[in-house]
Amino acid sequence: MKIDELNKLIELMNKNDLQEIEVVEDDRKVRLVKKHDSAARMVPMPMAMPAMPVAAAQAHAPAPAAHSPSGGGIEIKSPMVGTFYRSSNPEAPPYANVGDRISKDSSVCIIEAMKVFNEIKAEMDGVIEAVLVENGQSVEYGQPLFRVKPN
Repeated sequence: MKIDELNKLIELMNKNDLQEIEVVEDDRKVRLVKKHDSAARMVPMPMAMPAMPVAAAQAHAPAPAAHSPSGGGIEIKSPMVGTFYRSSNPEAPPYANVGDRISKDSSVCIIEAMKVFNEIKAEMDGVIEAVLVENGQSVEYGQPLFRVKPN
């Protein structure tokens, strides 16, 4: 299943206020479950395995934002260990660039963990001052990803 198809399923869930949806195609199974606080969106990416269906992953709570030790703004930190991506695919523009105004519901990046793509929300209003991680870089739990000047 392609990212565009998954995004359509997510839109369908949001539009119809669905908490869970499951799609089975051939030997692949995708199950999307909405987390109540909507902080991170989990999108399972199945691998073709005829004997075992793909299990849904549990959503991770985002790491709290903290003041930067350098005193310049607030950091958006990684809520999990994984691979940092600035956009949904290599051809897409980044979710957030330096100078962009963001709101608490703005998606700022994706972190991939075990073939699950987690969309990370800003959880604050402000302006991106710095992107602290390179695209495709491995990140640790609590590692600063962005520095934001709050509104």
